Amino acid sequence: MLEALIRDAKTAPKSFGCKLKNNLLTLEDQEEALTNPEWAYYFANYIPGADIEVCQEVAVKEPEWAYLFAKYVPGADIEVCQEQAVKDPKWAYYFANYIPEADIEVCQEAAVNESEWAYEFARDVKGADIEVCQGGAIKDPESAYYFARYVKGSNIEVCQEAAVNEPYLAYYFARYVKGADIEVCQGGAIKDPEWAYCFAKDIPGANIVACQEGAIKDSIWAYHFARDITGADVERTTC
Repeated sequence: MLEALIRDAKTAPKSFGCKLKNNLLTLEDQEEALTNPEWAYYFANYIPGADIEVCQEVAVKEPEWAYLFAKYVPGADIEVCQEQAVKDPKWAYYFANYIPEADIEVCQEAAVNESEWAYEFARDVKGADIEVCQGGAIKDPESAYYFARYVKGSNIEVCQEAAVNEPYLAYYFARYVKGADIEVCQGGAIKDPEWAYCFAKDIPGANIVACQEGAIKDSIWAYHFARDITGADVERTTC
């Protein structure tokens, strides 16, 4: 019985994925490879004699595989791959950052449509337009904070205006971003009792009275404030 099962396993038709995993692909599998962008990429990349142009035509139907095709497949048409990769901000960023022949301006135009990739583009891609990337990054408070903290040439005031809409980011902005306006950040942080407490505790120049007004909106943080913060009004524990 066992021998029959082993014999049948050896002779049974194998799927493309199985062949790929076990390094069993041959040129005869190209037709099947062309039914899937991922397979088309792997086929072109690993099978000597693969028709690069035909495989590329299929692979670039999805931005991820368009980028990977350009990066790893010798003979890839960079312009064609880029045209498809930039349909997704993430892969537009990767294309600009890792493909030497990439058109930075074209990739940037796509990347800045999502705040995370606008920030990473400015941080990592040589030749990025900082102002343009910043315009995309500040649409999200967290990206605005990271932009101010890690991107040389960022406009601190503009980034701060976006970041302080979230109390925890207002706190981090004041603590870690050189040039932050402490008063503006404090105005954002004290909207949440926990961050009002943290602000008073960790930020030099914090207005203790204003922070306490924020902290006492929650009894737990009112207690911690009175216990830990020098200058706190210990009798003021509730709103």
